[in-house]
Amino acid sequence: MVKRLPVPLTLPFPQRPASWRRTCRYVYCRLLRLRGTPREMARGLAAGVFAGCFPFFGFQIAIGLVIATLIRGNRLLTIAGTWVSNPLTYVPIFAFNYQVGRWVLASAASPITLTDLRTWQGWWDLGAEVATALLLGSAIVGAVSSVLSYYLGLWLLQHLRSGRHRSYRSRHTTAGQPQPAFQGHYPFSAKDGP
Repeated sequence: MVKRLPVPLTLPFPQRPASWRRTCRYVYCRLLRLRGTPREMARGLAAGVFAGCFPFFGFQIAIGLVIATLIRGNRLLTIAGTWVSNPLTYVPIFAFNYQVGRWVLASAASPITLTDLRTWQGWWDLGAEVATALLLGSAIVGAVSSVLSYYLGLWLLQHLRSGRHRSYRSRHTTAGQPQPAFQGHYPFSAKDGP
């Protein structure tokens, strides 16, 4: 006969939601513990921001990961960098990218009228014009944003890492002087046994 464990009669209480301070502290600690040099992590962030500026919904993370692999960037920060475009920022980012593309192409297109959209060719021409302007603007805005995010991320990561080392040094020094190496006798040597 199989012995079954008793089922509790009450459900466990749900966990209390974490405070913003605790959540920020957790993210800060996770950022400090990421593996890699600050340059690798900044390259990953830049790759993610670049991929996030393109209107390829659902493929931004995959594109960012390919770019990060090619430039040897941190893949986790690449995924986080693609979140620059999210449902709250899609419209402003892509409208700005489209306007930049129109400005670079010097497109003096008149406003869209319904007479232009009476034929399939009118829809096709409008779609090609919008897609070209949007992709060109996305590439330009993505390049500028990725360069800015690289240098900002590099500065932030170097600052965070140096602060961590500074605090470690301050805990393990006496009046600014490093502790001397152990110079005493061990209680037993390897040949004596424990």
